Amino acid sequence: MCANVFGVLKSLFGKPFDGGKRMDHGGPQDQQQHPMEQQQQPYHPQHPAMMRLYEVQKEVSSLGPQVCTFSGLQNDREYKRMERELTQLLLQVDQVDTEGKLELQGARKRAAQEVEGLLRYLEENASHPSRLAIEELSIAARQLVDERVVAPQRAGGVAEINDELVDALQELILRLTQIKTEGRVPLRKARYRALTRLCAVQDVLEGRTPQQTLSLPLSGDTHEAVNCINQVMVKVSMARSQLLALLMGLSGRDSCAHLSRILTELQVELDALDVSGNATIRNYRKQVVEEINGLLKHLDLEGEGDDTRRYDLAQNNSIREIEAVRAHVSHLREGVLRYCLMGDLSFRPKAELQSLLTHLDQVDTAKNPCIREARRRAVVEVQAVITFLDLREALASRHPGPDEHPSHRAVWLVLGSLSDLQAQVLGFDGKRADKSYIILEEMLTKQLLALDAVDPQGDESTKAARKQAVKFAQNILNYLDMKTDEWEY
Repeated sequence: MCANVFGVLKSLFGKPFDGGKRMDHGGPQDQQQHPMEQQQQPYHPQHPAMMRLYEVQKEVSSLGPQVCTFSGLQNDREYKRMERELTQLLLQVDQVDTEGKLELQGARKRAAQEVEGLLRYLEENASHPSRLAIEELSIAARQLVDERVVAPQRAGGVAEINDELVDALQELILRLTQIKTEGRVPLRKARYRALTRLCAVQDVLEGRTPQQTLSLPLSGDTHEAVNCINQVMVKVSMARSQLLALLMGLSGRDSCAHLSRILTELQVELDALDVSGNATIRNYRKQVVEEINGLLKHLDLEGEGDDTRRYDLAQNNSIREIEAVRAHVSHLREGVLRYCLMGDLSFRPKAELQSLLTHLDQVDTAKNPCIREARRRAVVEVQAVITFLDLREALASRHPGPDEHPSHRAVWLVLGSLSDLQAQVLGFDGKRADKSYIILEEMLTKQLLALDAVDPQGDESTKAARKQAVKFAQNILNYLDMKTDEWEY
């Protein structure tokens, strides 16, 4: 759709202009004209109807890139502007007098189709279920941050920052990364913008949490500069709240540029302090400066997402690295399953798999949440093969004695079944609607129920074994779910 916008001149007139003198019949398709058209002379580009359509084409060429990268909703001001301008262009095209001539009618029809196509593309993306899902999660994140952080601080209270809040944000981030975009640039852009802001909020909160346990600020009696640093620290705390409000769209007055100036001025104020000869005060100032720098790095998000390379990751080098690792894992996984099918446990590429985990750990995500998720999923794929090998080895080397507790033996029987099911899950390459998927899910659930029915009878080793087996079964279910969620970059 968007690619057509930039070739709209040909699309509009069916053939290119030739030096402004005549219409050139270029390719074979252009020569296959309607019989009545072949009897007519091509219209001069100075014809009033052609000139008006040409003016429309220039306006469409200007609006096209804006439509194709718009990532907002139907109630956005920018959406309404583009919709209004495109509707006006459609009316102008409809008013072009074709004098009943077929070639002019064809040119007008193509112009109308181009404008209608842009209108349809604009509406489809702004009202797409994935776009609405992105907005729904963004609203949930906004409410969470407002209730727990921004509103309490505005009221003069203390923000409620804890692991529960950070975990809730992480859950929202994970759900955002799993939203399907169908490769549409506007949807990718909307998802990326939402993710970058949410990750920035999470980063700010995680950076602040440990500082609450420090014995700061220091007493003003310690050094004359301490009072100044204490005052700066209070302003930094206020700036943090303003930053969170900006990131989540909770501030209608402030701007990133304004807050950046405030923080920069605080840095200048700290740099001007004389703290020589006192290591404690120097460290105190250094900590506050580092916190300011941590806030400043998140203030470039107003233009974030305008660069296509940030959210269209098909050619990203980190993604290519991750995909190369996944291909390697797939090859090793096939080998492991092939050997296990023959009852041969000699193929144990655990060292190679561990090296792939190390490689993934070194992949640069550039703090891009989609690359982070891609890396996380690749890590899960590697770990799934490693745990499969570990359990197979444990089952092969198991030699229970006659006095083994019956409940403990029951747990191991379930683990044996889980190992066989995990082999099927590792080799599964279908969809959730497939009958084989449903069967696998049901069988894994049955194993969880079997573990739940095991009575440890007070045996501590059985309790521990059952707990690990339950976690193992849940991990297999989660891996099966991940393999079939059709996630995309």
